[in-house]
Amino acid sequence: MSGLEHLERPAAGEPEGLWILHHGRGADAHDLLPLADALDPERRLHVILPRGPLELPGWPGRHWYVVPRVGFPDPDTFHAAYAALAAFHDAAWERTGLGPERTVLGGFSMGAVMSYALGLGPDRPSPAGIMALAGFIPTVDGWDADIHGRASMDAFVYHGRQDPIMAIDFARDAVDELKAGGLLVEYHETDWDHSVDPAVVPLAIDWLDRLVATFPP
Repeated sequence: MSGLEHLERPAAGEPEGLWILHHGRGADAHDLLPLADALDPERRLHVILPRGPLELPGWPGRHWYVVPRVGFPDPDTFHAAYAALAAFHDAAWERTGLGPERTVLGGFSMGAVMSYALGLGPDRPSPAGIMALAGFIPTVDGWDADIHGRASMDAFVYHGRQDPIMAIDFARDAVDELKAGGLLVEYHETDWDHSVDPAVVPLAIDWLDRLVATFPP
């Protein structure tokens, strides 16, 4: 597949849709595989987990972009990752036959940022939904979100109020922007840190179930 290293978790039978999961800062493609199994236990979805393109000195794992300031990705590395992921997504749709209308883009932390970026990018097709866990809609030179063109897309947003890495205001601002653009947003916040509160797992499962039920045959 185009460009990026990746893992795949096939559906148990004929896939009902495609779920592309983007890992967080300093992790890799294996990081979110347990989340895929937890949220899609019946394995209805074909899951693809791409690996970030960057290795940074002094940091473990992989990265999607350089972080000069939280909320404001480095433009050069962000745009390079954006282009790589765009090509990767296009290749995944062509190879699997599962198009954007049957695709969920999801991710944690930096991976949630890239899910927002690719899901809201003005030059990108709209997926069926975005699952953003502990992330933000990025502010970066040369990229603007096309939120008003995504009214048919659903979003599931989760953030911990005790998150010391990405402040809760990032999630609240994102939700406000998405709702103002006409998206149907399910938002949850809990007294948790920069990880996924187990209490949110059944809520995410329910959201994913409802979304998949709307996919075209």
